[in-house]
Amino acid sequence: MSTRIAIVGAGLSGLVCARILQRNGIPVTVYETDATPDARRQGGSLDIHEDTGQVALEEAGLYEEFRARTHVGGEDVRLLDKTGRVHIDRREPAGGNGRPEIDRAELRRLLVESLRPGTIAWGRKVVAARPAEAGHTLEFADGSVTRADLVVGADGAWSRIRPLLTPVKPHYTGITVVELRLADAAAKHPEALAIAGRGTFFALSDHKYIGGHGGDTIAFGCGLRVPENWVTDSGIDWHETESVRAGLVREYAGWAPALTDLIRECDDDAIWPRPIHALPTGLRWERVPGVTLLGDAAHVMSPFAGEGANIALIDGADLARELLGRADVETALARYEAGMFPRAAEAAAASQNGLDMMFVDGGPVRMIRFFEGVGAGSA
Repeated sequence: MSTRIAIVGAGLSGLVCARILQRNGIPVTVYETDATPDARRQGGSLDIHEDTGQVALEEAGLYEEFRARTHVGGEDVRLLDKTGRVHIDRREPAGGNGRPEIDRAELRRLLVESLRPGTIAWGRKVVAARPAEAGHTLEFADGSVTRADLVVGADGAWSRIRPLLTPVKPHYTGITVVELRLADAAAKHPEALAIAGRGTFFALSDHKYIGGHGGDTIAFGCGLRVPENWVTDSGIDWHETESVRAGLVREYAGWAPALTDLIRECDDDAIWPRPIHALPTGLRWERVPGVTLLGDAAHVMSPFAGEGANIALIDGADLARELLGRADVETALARYEAGMFPRAAEAAAASQNGLDMMFVDGGPVRMIRFFEGVGAGSA
């Protein structure tokens, strides 16, 4: 294949696609806004699913390295209410449940390091993409341009490549999550570790949650059903840790101190307010020659079903597989999108259903029923 391929965005989907292509002798360049691999927070822990994320890592030749970096006990699940009462406390069985947990930053590092030096052009922010006589032209923030026969938009929710395919933009879901962290929990925060455990934990009540993933570093979020402009209108100074702590504790008035102490003890350098956006469930577009989308650029969804990263990974693997299997790039893109669209729609619907189960009046009745198997097929 002599096609000049440009992948915009060094997230999970773009990286796994580049890895599989490069592993099979296809040259590719990844353009990334960040100046270095560690320039930006990568979020918390991910559970990688057998039928999507793990398949992609197998095809990338990275499965064993991935498994070596997963968390022991990471598949534990604990569900609480605002009083601290534990309703569900499931321990990871021997051999796991097929969804091992790994830090997002660790998984991204594995993918970055799997590529040949120079594959990723760091600090290259794409600000515009335009059709050219052959392929597309990418314009960068520094004013430079480049051309590619195939442009793959893997540049997240606010993709600069998506407008080539559709004018649709993400909408606010009604939920804002403030991401926090407690590092070195065993030594510094044993009480927090006792309530969070080693796996996934959720405390749900009254359209709010405190939850995330426990372990040596407790990476968690405070999720609230609030207006879209809450971050700016809350009165919280997001640059001052004490203001953040006090403001969030006020939002969780009436919650058990064992839960709000997670907020009071949060690390100074790991606070990230994040309004949650999503593209419409079932979004599709007409085939446009020489361009397609992966991951959040194609189907950003809320994180409340644990599907986003897994769908991103299998997107990247599927696109690479189609490109490798066909001389005709357009046929490959059409086949990739034909499989991606229904898969993304199903995952987005599950994510919306998860949001609707979590953010309700009163306690976590719907989530308890889900974990106990009542209506489990609907999430």
